[in-house]
Formats: sequence, C-alpha cells, structure tokens
Amino acid sequence: MSSIEDQIGQDKVIYNEEEMRRAISRIAHEIVERNAGARGLLLLGMRTRGFPLAERLAARIAEFEGITVPTGQLDPTAYRDDQPERAARVHAPRPPLPVDVNDCVVVLVDDVLYTGRTARAALEALLDYGRPRKVQLAVLVDRGHRELPIRADYVGKNVPTARSESIRVRLREVDGIDAVLLHRQPE
Repeated sequence: MSSIEDQIGQDKVIYNEEEMRRAISRIAHEIVERNAGARGLLLLGMRTRGFPLAERLAARIAEFEGITVPTGQLDPTAYRDDQPERAARVHAPRPPLPVDVNDCVVVLVDDVLYTGRTARAALEALLDYGRPRKVQLAVLVDRGHRELPIRADYVGKNVPTARSESIRVRLREVDGIDAVLLHRQPE
C-alpha cells in the first residue's frame, strides 16, 4: 500500500483534496461577505491543524480581496477545563500574536467541532490577549455532540457521527495528504 492508502485504511472519505479546497474557498468567501471585507480581520488557528487551515483561508482571501489577513496560532490547551493543574498553566508566559486583538474581528479556526470544549478554551485564551470587537468560529467539520452552547459561524460540512466514530482531518502541511476521514472504532 502507498502512504496515502495507509493513512486512509478502512476509513470513509468525507472530503477528498478537491472537496476540501472548495470548502475552504467557500468559507473564505463567507468570512469576507459576513464582515463586509477583509480589513480588520485576524485568523487564529487552533493548534495543530487549525493553523494551516487559517493560513489557507488567509491565502484564499488574499487571492480575491488583495488584502493580506494576518494569521496566528492559538494553543488553548492550558485553558481546557478537563486538564489537571490548569491554573498553573494559564499563568505561564504565552507567545505573542501577530497583531493586537483589540477591536479586531477574530476568526478562530479549527479542523473539527465536537463537544465545544476546545472552542470555549480558545475563547478564554484569546481574551487574555485583549478585547476583540467580535469573535467568530470557522471549522472544516462539525460532528455534533455538543456539551456546551457553542456553534460555528462557518462550517465546511456537518457530519453527524456516533460517539464510537471519530473524524480524522489530514492536511498536507502536517500529514502529507489532504483528506477528511470518518473512522469507525472496531466492535
């Protein structure tokens, strides 16, 4: 088997490379449309796969708007409510963002929205940097099963899943291929 076949295995392909490209392009257009342009935007990708997605969105926006939208990476791990020793990590030094978030429209970008806990942690982490004018959430896949009242403003695809299933996003920047896969746990 090739490395692509090894990564896909028995998983069901939700997005292939072309479908992912189209979804990212659509989300980029929706972001610009909803915000009446690209000025004052900041795209913050959540670690690990949200950051390459944020960079792809910014590149697509630059193509059709002619404006470079700053991107950055946000690691919400220290702010998760399910991690031990949370208080000590929250007060640790944090890396700088590319621009001041005050009065910006910040779009948090992630690969999958599931329980909403990562998005909640990202909001808390973001507010430690300042007070954005508006915060929006863009995800490639929304798989449901929310535990918190969080919803995405921009969604590539809604994929209802069972709790025994998982969504595996593969990006060429991290994994060498572009694909979104539905993985079913063996019984």
